[in-house]
Amino acid sequence: MAYLPPVRFALTAASIGALLAMASAHAQDAQVVKIAHAGPTSGGIAHIGKDTENGVRMAIDELNAQGLTIGGKKIKFELVAEDDAGDPKQATAVAQKLCDMKVAGVVGHLQSGTTIPASSIYHNCGVPHITTAATNPDVTKPGYKTTYRLIANDNALGAALAIYAADALKLKNVAVIDDRTAYGQGLADVFKETAKKKGMNVVASEFTTDKATDFMAILTNIRGKKPDAIFYGGLDSQSGPMLRQLDQLGLGNVKFFSGDGSCTEKLSELASKSPAVGNVTCATGGIAVEKMAGGQDWKKRYDAKFPGQFQIYSPYSYDATMVLVDAMKRANSVDPKVYVPQLAKTNYKGVTAQIQFTNKGELTKPAVTLSVYKNGVRTPLN
Repeated sequence: MAYLPPVRFALTAASIGALLAMASAHAQDAQVVKIAHAGPTSGGIAHIGKDTENGVRMAIDELNAQGLTIGGKKIKFELVAEDDAGDPKQATAVAQKLCDMKVAGVVGHLQSGTTIPASSIYHNCGVPHITTAATNPDVTKPGYKTTYRLIANDNALGAALAIYAADALKLKNVAVIDDRTAYGQGLADVFKETAKKKGMNVVASEFTTDKATDFMAILTNIRGKKPDAIFYGGLDSQSGPMLRQLDQLGLGNVKFFSGDGSCTEKLSELASKSPAVGNVTCATGGIAVEKMAGGQDWKKRYDAKFPGQFQIYSPYSYDATMVLVDAMKRANSVDPKVYVPQLAKTNYKGVTAQIQFTNKGELTKPAVTLSVYKNGVRTPLN
């Protein structure tokens, strides 16, 4: 066999330097910035949690298409999606995980019972979070500079429903049920307090859990009190079966009130399309997507990307993501230590509203929408 001498490549210092420069430029092509969504994407209200996650994902895709430069570096945003299963203990574990991952910001959590304990963890590690759904006033009570809310709280929602029941519908006797969560009980308490101030009689106060599906015993007891209406503080995964059982007990004509957790596109399906759904009045923070400035165009983009998945909170989680990035741009930094102070100065024109915050992290001008169900379809009253 003939001897073949080894092939040698000569690399000069200049060529090595050029290769290193190219590698460095490629490495610096985009700085990855992680924005997290935390909420229940498993369990009975997974459809609501997935909707909010979709809103964050949609915002991140649109932001990346803009090719943003912040702090002199091209930025690539990445979604970190975490499931808290609607469980406070799991929510705190998720919050600590996101802190350890050094995410730049969090959109979440969905429920008050998960948001309240998670908020202290975000506060301790300096990561900002914006909830688009948790409505208990206690969420912002500590005054953490890392905690913000993008919708009206229970004080507005519960009061609006009670005032409508008393003033518009002229109802006199109401029974109240809550699911014993921070959200459900807090909302029910506000409704009861306002109803009493408006001269209504609270003829029964009952409670269940956010995992229950059989309400026959509670509803049978309430039936004996002959209420004009029933208020439920809880989520659609319970109010759906409750409506079906109301109809079975001959209470299908009793008015039914609930908050944003029940006010979803899926309520009629969860109630097995019971006629009792036609007696529902529910309240959500903010305005209906159809009435938002640019809301119809936004909804078309959402439906094209996530067909059949829209529920309620995705426009708010979309805006929450944009608000976090708007603060980064104004601070010219993606470091939470640098950009968090800019969140308090937010004046951002979002899909949902012109967004500004109080010194407690609440919206300066929260809106409330009351809705009913016509032929099973949620329809805004205002």
